[in-house]
Amino acid sequence: MKVVILAGGFGSRLSEETDVKPKPMVSIGGKPILWHIMKTYSSYGFNEFVILLGYKGYAIKEFFSNYLIHQSDINVDLGKNKVEISHSKAEPWKIDLLETGLNTMTGGRIKYAEKHVGNESFLLTYGDGVADVNINSLIKYHQSHKKIITMTAVQPEGRYGALSITEQGNVTKFMEKPKGDGSWINGGYFVCEPEVFNTISDASTVFEQEPLANLANDGELFAYKHDGFWACMDTLRDKTHLCDLWDRNQAPWKIWTD
Repeated sequence: MKVVILAGGFGSRLSEETDVKPKPMVSIGGKPILWHIMKTYSSYGFNEFVILLGYKGYAIKEFFSNYLIHQSDINVDLGKNKVEISHSKAEPWKIDLLETGLNTMTGGRIKYAEKHVGNESFLLTYGDGVADVNINSLIKYHQSHKKIITMTAVQPEGRYGALSITEQGNVTKFMEKPKGDGSWINGGYFVCEPEVFNTISDASTVFEQEPLANLANDGELFAYKHDGFWACMDTLRDKTHLCDLWDRNQAPWKIWTD
């Protein structure tokens, strides 16, 4: 099963970083968040990726073009114009990097991947969110209901503490950063059947609007509730939080051992 990753957006809310690089290349612990996402899937044995490029996609191409060299010992013989690579520590990844257009919407980017995915089920996610989702359990749930798409649903952590206050002003309960307001939101980490491509009309289609709405109306969209860790890197504050977790060796999404 291939993993399709949306990595072409402008990331305008993280402009401090994305003026010079695409958001999936913003670093956590010295590696792009895109790498962290791929490591999650790879931990479950999924090593074939289709990455959908757009804004500053060349930066992602350059990263993976040089990745093997960066992860290996090399011997350079300038006289013979020869480079030998040894003791590679690189992952066994096969990666298709697809130029889907600068202004193409999410649905259009996904549609572009159709010929690379073929008539098979595939995994789909965004290039800016990390989680400790159990991919095997997600796939098992998807296969149990036999519908077109499963979306991982999450309850993001609130940004502020919550108080319960009586009319007299007594605080009866305090919760530090509770889970949102009880609502479930789209956390990405989808499992899709190839029929999903038929719901996308053209490059201007926003996947999260008409396609998902129609699938929901038709009873073809199911939610896999994930109660564990999930975080999306939308702002500089989000990036700082994720980097802090990584630096303190408390990153819940790090399920790999190397």
